[in-house]
Amino acid sequence: MGSLKTENEFEKMEESESKEAILYVNGIRRVLPDGLAHFTLLEYLRDIGLTGTKLGCGEGGCGACTVMISYFDQNAKKCVHLAVNACLAPLYSIEGMHVVTVEGIGNRRNGLHPIQESLARAHGSQCGFCTPGFVMSMYALLRSLQKPPTKEDIEENLAGNLCRCTGYRPIIDAFSVFARTNDALYTNQSSGLSSTEFVCPSTGKPCSCGLNITDNKDATKKSICHGDTLKPITSNDIDGTSYTEKELIFPPELLLRKSTNLCLNGPKGLKWYRPIKLQHVFDLKAKYPDAKLVVGNTEVGIETRLKSLHYPVLIHVAHVPELNKLIINDEGLEIGAAVKLSELVKVLEIIVHERDPNQTSSCKSILEQLKWFAGTQIRNIASVGGNICTASPISDLNPMWMACGAKFHISDCRGNTRTCLSEKFFLGYRKVDLASNEILVSVFLPWNKPYEFVKEFKQAHRRDDDIAIVNAGMRVLLEKTGKSWVVSDASIVYGGVAPYSLLANETKNFLIGKPWNKEVLEGALKVLEKNIVMKEDAPGGMVEFRKSLTLSFFFKFFLWVCHQMNGEASFDETVPKSHLSAIKLVKHPSVIGSQDYDIVKHGSAVGAPEVHLSAQLQVSGEAEYTDDVPMPPNSLHAFPILSKKPHARVVSINDVAAKSSPGFAGIFFAKDVPGQNMIGPIIFDEELFASQIVTCVGQVIGVVVADTHENAKQAAIKVDVQYEELPAVLSIEEAIQSNNFHPNTERCMKKGDTELCFLSRECDKIVEGEVHVGGQEHFYLEPNSTLIWTADGGNEVHMISSTQAPQKHQKYVSRVLGLPMSKVVCKTKRIGGGFGGKETRSAFLAAVASIPSYLLNRPVKITLDRDIDMMITGQRHSFFGKYKVGFTNSGKILALDLEIYNNGGNSLDLSLAVLERAMFHSDNVYEIPNIRVKGKVCFTNFPSNTAFRGFGGPQGMLIAENWIQRIAMEVKKSPEEIREINFQKEGSVLHYGQQIENFTLERLWNELKESSDFLAARKEVEEFNLNNRWKKRGIAIIPTKFGISFTAKFMNQAGALVHVYTDGTVLVTHGGVEMGQGLHTKVAQVAASSFNIPLSSVFISETSTDKVPNSSPTAASASSDIYGAAVLDACEQIKARMEPIASKHNFGSFAELAMACYMERIDLSAHGFYMTPDIGFDWETGKGVPFKYFTYGAAFAEVEIDTLVGDFHTRRADVILDLGFSLNPAIDIGQIEGAFVQGLGWVALEELKWGDAAHKWVRPGNLYTCGPGSYKIPSVNDVPLKFNVSLLKGAPNANAIHSSKAVGEPPFFLASAVFFAIKDAIIAARAEVGCSEWFPLDNPATPERIRMSCIDQFTEAFIDSDFRPKLSI
Repeated sequence: MGSLKTENEFEKMEESESKEAILYVNGIRRVLPDGLAHFTLLEYLRDIGLTGTKLGCGEGGCGACTVMISYFDQNAKKCVHLAVNACLAPLYSIEGMHVVTVEGIGNRRNGLHPIQESLARAHGSQCGFCTPGFVMSMYALLRSLQKPPTKEDIEENLAGNLCRCTGYRPIIDAFSVFARTNDALYTNQSSGLSSTEFVCPSTGKPCSCGLNITDNKDATKKSICHGDTLKPITSNDIDGTSYTEKELIFPPELLLRKSTNLCLNGPKGLKWYRPIKLQHVFDLKAKYPDAKLVVGNTEVGIETRLKSLHYPVLIHVAHVPELNKLIINDEGLEIGAAVKLSELVKVLEIIVHERDPNQTSSCKSILEQLKWFAGTQIRNIASVGGNICTASPISDLNPMWMACGAKFHISDCRGNTRTCLSEKFFLGYRKVDLASNEILVSVFLPWNKPYEFVKEFKQAHRRDDDIAIVNAGMRVLLEKTGKSWVVSDASIVYGGVAPYSLLANETKNFLIGKPWNKEVLEGALKVLEKNIVMKEDAPGGMVEFRKSLTLSFFFKFFLWVCHQMNGEASFDETVPKSHLSAIKLVKHPSVIGSQDYDIVKHGSAVGAPEVHLSAQLQVSGEAEYTDDVPMPPNSLHAFPILSKKPHARVVSINDVAAKSSPGFAGIFFAKDVPGQNMIGPIIFDEELFASQIVTCVGQVIGVVVADTHENAKQAAIKVDVQYEELPAVLSIEEAIQSNNFHPNTERCMKKGDTELCFLSRECDKIVEGEVHVGGQEHFYLEPNSTLIWTADGGNEVHMISSTQAPQKHQKYVSRVLGLPMSKVVCKTKRIGGGFGGKETRSAFLAAVASIPSYLLNRPVKITLDRDIDMMITGQRHSFFGKYKVGFTNSGKILALDLEIYNNGGNSLDLSLAVLERAMFHSDNVYEIPNIRVKGKVCFTNFPSNTAFRGFGGPQGMLIAENWIQRIAMEVKKSPEEIREINFQKEGSVLHYGQQIENFTLERLWNELKESSDFLAARKEVEEFNLNNRWKKRGIAIIPTKFGISFTAKFMNQAGALVHVYTDGTVLVTHGGVEMGQGLHTKVAQVAASSFNIPLSSVFISETSTDKVPNSSPTAASASSDIYGAAVLDACEQIKARMEPIASKHNFGSFAELAMACYMERIDLSAHGFYMTPDIGFDWETGKGVPFKYFTYGAAFAEVEIDTLVGDFHTRRADVILDLGFSLNPAIDIGQIEGAFVQGLGWVALEELKWGDAAHKWVRPGNLYTCGPGSYKIPSVNDVPLKFNVSLLKGAPNANAIHSSKAVGEPPFFLASAVFFAIKDAIIAARAEVGCSEWFPLDNPATPERIRMSCIDQFTEAFIDSDFRPKLSI
């Protein structure tokens, strides 16, 4: 075993055993060339034209790149189907397998797969960028199972897929038709139904939807109830489950093919080995002691991509049988180091089901911990040994191995073997007890003894697919000694509190020999408090929270063990009923929802709940996004050179290394800009390329172009910039202290006399306070991307961009190149989400790429990596508000003096307009006789913040609801009462002079209170809180009023171009951009209804500046209003021209009429235009009518929090909006749900952490939360368990097209109902310890903020009652 083959010998062995490296993709055989060891599967798929698989993050965190891989398990003699992240899977790791992408299961031309069709019909695809990933996750799940999954299986399977648009509910609904709800259909159990009744597997109820279920040995035939797509389903071990006749079978060649050794290469000397015997691994390890062993590449892939680490030799050990063993014997379970986590789950489930429960406490706890370990795609490829040897300080499994007493079997190249106790294996940060010539072969997990209890714990920012903040594994063995139960052995292990998984030895020693009772609990908590030591500036921050979790976890463990021992003789430590809530597992039911609306049709299409026009293209992966566009010949890729300092003088730039980098084609700086280097959407206050001074980390200094994206990136990294650092302003507080504000950004609004009111005796009470409002990352799934090229010898410039504002791209590129706008064209077909983030901040990226394209006369593409996109393109503005409010003892508001500041970043961008809208909305829906609102935009050394759904409105309203709740606590009334007595009314004059008309809020409010049964809900919550000490529920009901119009008057205009063709079809072009919100669908409905033709006769191809000029950005929720009206104007012009012909003849179709008009030489093309009338605002007087109308809404929410750890879930959310007569109620419902869940992220999950005074462990000015690994948007598990949405009926809006109302932004703020419900629950928790005074709760209400607000005996050791967790604002 100690023999050592030379590399040549290994390669000879490889040549003798191996055939060509092959891969099947969608049934097509492909030979993999040598030299691609650096390629991921995603890069390969996209290079061969399969662009349905998307690059969303590059770190396996979003699921947009999900594909299914299939291989034949020679041992089990069956096909294995797995969903994997193509962005992490090394290309050569999939050799010999079958890859199925979204293109391989169905398409629009040849027919959609039932999964695709169901998702499209259910309105489960909005922007569509994430859609292929969801489709493939569901497809792989169905192919991998012998019987349909449960709804819970489906939701758990989707944990690794993120969506930013839909709010997930329609996706869950779409996939639920494939679920079983009655297990009796698939077992021998009786269902209680007569033998003649057919039960639909989808609904679990009797129906006549299709085929009877019959059994035979070869196949099991079942059915799916899905409208017209009812298909037989067959299942066999070789082909996997088939849902359609065209299902791709597993390639027969691969059934017979045996794995062989592989030796392949990549750039920079990279070698990729795939040994198939353990001895081969040792031989390679002896030759290359520093070689990295990989299985799933989930860690190494991230290190090479995000940290630019280079590993010259990679050894892929997934095919080594000795490392894949799973052996069950009398002593325990032996787990091979290369065993996938998903395989481990299956084995543990069998063990727990079949073995004595006394033996399986460890198995149960590991199984439960694995449930929350990453997403399905990661578990399918990540290995047990890889997770162990990575030695992450926040590994979920390592504390479990240590607590369970697992042993690690280790071998070296000479055949020596040894066993290492897991608790001795971890030596330091990312350091383990493995020599360079050793590998971890297997893990031995011993069975438990009677009265040995093992429990897992984990708290993360988000339940699904998230790394731990703190986790733990705890074990205790009790023995009966006399009349008491004594601890004979114990192990308490924590992750997330030290550089490695930490064994709390002092606590263990304290416990052993002592009886398991309250006294030992109190003593152990005191020992733990001293045992776990963390420095104030420890990496990861949240030190007080993390310390408190160590105590909370142990307290939960103590209660759990007591509960397990309940009923045992002589064990008297019973758990009080009210304390059971600390350990009761929350069984989350599947998400259910209702959508209630009227359909008010206008013509042939307007008012109908039509499916998104691009839905079929999106579910099949055929929809084209900017990065999917094939690059022209001779194209280059651009990568920006970015500042590494928040504020500094550029001393020197050395680009010699970059110029000698592989594939390098050019490098450009400020001196190379042919036009103007100063840019900006409103004022020119930022440089395209920083010339002398950088003012934020991530500011663009220059750009490199090369033949590939990776080569451009590597060249940019090699540019050496030397700095002279200057003082940096890194928060709103620092900006105020140093008087750092953007010039001319001070604003003031007044109504009445606040000072006089405060001085008079009218106010019974006056309170003052501060509100900190956190920012938010847009996290559109499609990163910023532009493809730009010159035409006609460089005389013209054309581009395809992912932008909400093509005209801004045109303007920026025109300016920096010194060209007239007439020679610059920007086109946008669709974008994969925008939310305001692609309104202005995408434009400078197009300008960056235009410089090398213009100067080199070559096409250039720039597509940002996710971490770069998040770091440099700005976010939702954080705000700081200071209020002084006067009110009566009854809670009637009399006066408000408010100062608000927003964090503009290093350039003005749209920050002033955002501030102004926040000021407009600072009253929310409340009548305030005397009000003064002042605002300023802070200059800070962060990337410029920008537009985000709501555009400052939600921040202003959140500040308002904070002081509303403060008033409620002061006068000891419910917040709902305070809201109701202060509602504005019809005819109310707002603080900026506009009079309210058509005020429907009170009707909405009353309907919501009735439909949610608010009073009964309050009683139920109070009853629950009375009986549960450690879990609390809270409810809240929140109103909103959102003004519709751009606050800049000139922007409220729109153009459109409509062509009628002689076959009766209509081509519409308008200035708005389709970004998932259904704008094109609604506009097409307007055109179809105008001409009274089917919606299918109307087509909208793209948005283009050479078709409709001078368009305003697609923003402010106004696009359907203004572009719909512009298109209607054009249609009416054409109809007027057609009328004389139409009146003379009775045409059988619109096509006949169009042809007749053409023959009469009637112009069938028209340009339409619309400008919003009767609006305008004067900042000199502070008065005017900035909004055409208001969209009103209200939301009810109920939450449950775990006061010991800060976790929460939303039990219910009811949302109602007044949208007039909806143009498309299905699309509007989707907008409401998506906005609500996105808003839920803002108020409760998504926290930006910058290198500032609050986060000294982050480098100054750097963004720590720059990817899905550290920044958590809501996942499928965060959707309200009951999610009801309704539209107000019978409330037409005379101020917009076809009596409709805008919908995009207004629902966003309603998610604050969840925030205030959380606060309501915290108030109940604080009441348990006698705290009833006001306390601040900043958003987002993360587990840290929830836990540290629920003060109790476990927090008092670390914080005072007025503790306020740190927040970057």
